[in-house]
Amino acid sequence: MIRYGSQQIDEDDIAAVVEVLRGDWLTQGPAVERFEQDLAARCEARHAVAFTSGTAALHAAAAAAGLGPGDRVATSPLTFSASAACAKYVGATPTLVDIDPATLNLRVDAVPDGLDALVAVHYAGLPIDLSGLAHRPRVVIEDAAHALGARTPDGPVGNCARSDMACFSFHPVKPITTGEGGAVTTNDGALAEALRRFRNHGTVPTPAQGGWAYEVRSLGLNYRLPDIQAALGSSQLRKLEGWIIRRNDLASRYRSLLSELPVVLPPAAPEGHLHGYHLFAVQVPERRRIFDGLRAAGIGVQVHYVPIHHHPLYADLGFEPDDLPAVERVYAGLLSLPLHPGLSDADQDRVVAELARLLVP
Repeated sequence: MIRYGSQQIDEDDIAAVVEVLRGDWLTQGPAVERFEQDLAARCEARHAVAFTSGTAALHAAAAAAGLGPGDRVATSPLTFSASAACAKYVGATPTLVDIDPATLNLRVDAVPDGLDALVAVHYAGLPIDLSGLAHRPRVVIEDAAHALGARTPDGPVGNCARSDMACFSFHPVKPITTGEGGAVTTNDGALAEALRRFRNHGTVPTPAQGGWAYEVRSLGLNYRLPDIQAALGSSQLRKLEGWIIRRNDLASRYRSLLSELPVVLPPAAPEGHLHGYHLFAVQVPERRRIFDGLRAAGIGVQVHYVPIHHHPLYADLGFEPDDLPAVERVYAGLLSLPLHPGLSDADQDRVVAELARLLVP
């Protein structure tokens, strides 16, 4: 099976994990702080705070921002559930803004006034252009799970040039992996401190009362990333740039190989931007037949994503298909082809050949 995404693990990664296993700290140790420093430097942000997953990072960002009951939080309908669930986790109400078919990101010019927060998704690794926001909510959180290593004219995604926080995921199919894991970058010291409290049960040390003393001042969770995983993350970060180059090379090759086939190619990055290419999501006719045919041929295609308002959990948002016409049109044919740094040219040729066989019988 040619997988749509896959981790890349080498001997350096293994050695980094083994070093931690042979040391004194498995969690809450120096490897986590090193990883946070490495990530902040890579993103050109002042702070990075590591979490157990990208979902935990989004939850923490919503909590650190003070979002709660009565607040409205907009996101894209074309994303994983966590982008909307982070609002529900803190008692806020998610809402949706339709996508721009030219980017597959939400339409920043359609963001309504009066929102409390925006979770801006960088779909497939293409950075969303936040400079075009019609109305800037009180809080802007980037869902950058697909976009570590991508760039805009403002710099690397994660530098929070136009946001308050940026959230990343380190699942095995993402740009780098820690097995499972996530992080939030920010330039705001108070937000960084709130994020750290939230991932550690809301506790605050009170050394004046004794070296053991602490207080729980707010509700939090155990969202701490272990040192074993943090060490893997630091090792992976050193290879990120080369992997992004390879992803872009593969995407360019797909564009050439697919140019004569009846598919809609994904949006390319505009001038001055670097695409992260976490996904290469085309649009095809008869998506179910093509999907099943490729899976039967050993091609591990996937669909990203079932739109948020299609899920029963979000039925109470009240969206009908006619309310979000752009995402409905795109979703009808959406299909993610295999794309990861370990994908060989030969495997990519096979993907295209099987797709062509199904599209042009």
